[in-house]
Amino acid sequence: MSTIAADARLATRASSRAHSSERLRRYLRNLGTLVLSTVIVVWTLAPLYNMVLISLEPEGDVFTDHIWPRVPSVESFWGVLTQGHWYLEHFWRQFANSLYIGLMVTFFALLFGRLRIRHGWLVSNAALLTYVIPASFLAIPFYRIMQNYGLANNPWSVIAALVAFATPYAIFVFQEYGRSIPIEVDESARIDGASPPQIYLRIYLPLMAPALVAVGTYALLLAWNEYLYQFLLLSSKSSMTVPVALAQFLSSDQSPWNYMMATAIIYAAPPVAIYYAFRRRMTAGLTMGGVKG
Repeated sequence: MSTIAADARLATRASSRAHSSERLRRYLRNLGTLVLSTVIVVWTLAPLYNMVLISLEPEGDVFTDHIWPRVPSVESFWGVLTQGHWYLEHFWRQFANSLYIGLMVTFFALLFGRLRIRHGWLVSNAALLTYVIPASFLAIPFYRIMQNYGLANNPWSVIAALVAFATPYAIFVFQEYGRSIPIEVDESARIDGASPPQIYLRIYLPLMAPALVAVGTYALLLAWNEYLYQFLLLSSKSSMTVPVALAQFLSSDQSPWNYMMATAIIYAAPPVAIYYAFRRRMTAGLTMGGVKG
């Protein structure tokens, strides 16, 4: 009996040590995850906080060593909204150019991505091959083409270039997502007397909403944040977009950093709002397009 009791005590101690070791490993794992997550969050938010810090400085001291503005001021934001600086005299026109280009790229990416043509698989695969070549390598050929067609310094030149880059992704997502919609839905609607336009507008578009949001958001953000092609193809202050205009701030000996950061924050507000408004549908569209097929 004493031997059995001793074995039981040994087994109990071993089990207790195993549980303690497991708890310690779980604690260290959670602690490591917390530390790593904190470092990533701080590393990600530090540049954004620095933007806000500089924009609230009246002089726009980019080399300030303060963690908070000594005398916080919204003067730079007011200057952007009222075009109160000579760098900002065309701000709202340039903002409208950015919005126009973004909406047009989104519209045509959605339109061309949903077109059904013969041998569509061949077209879609050939279109995806354009991503093999970096977009920067195609900048000069695009510039020459637009010059030859008289589209230099015209927003439509940028729209054409960006649609060419957004459409392959749109085709891929729509094709993969479309396979998740049962063909029986189409057949049932035809039996009930629905015409092809009615089937498309009342059945397919609602069912394709996540994919439409995903592609539309991608195309809009692509056009909104693009700089290289807008810099090459748009030259006058009245035709250029906000990203190109922001680069003009660096051309003087004393750059107005506070105005630059305030402009960047205001310009970044619309895509942030759009992303958080549609993030659930966008995630659904991206995951469905990536898994099906």
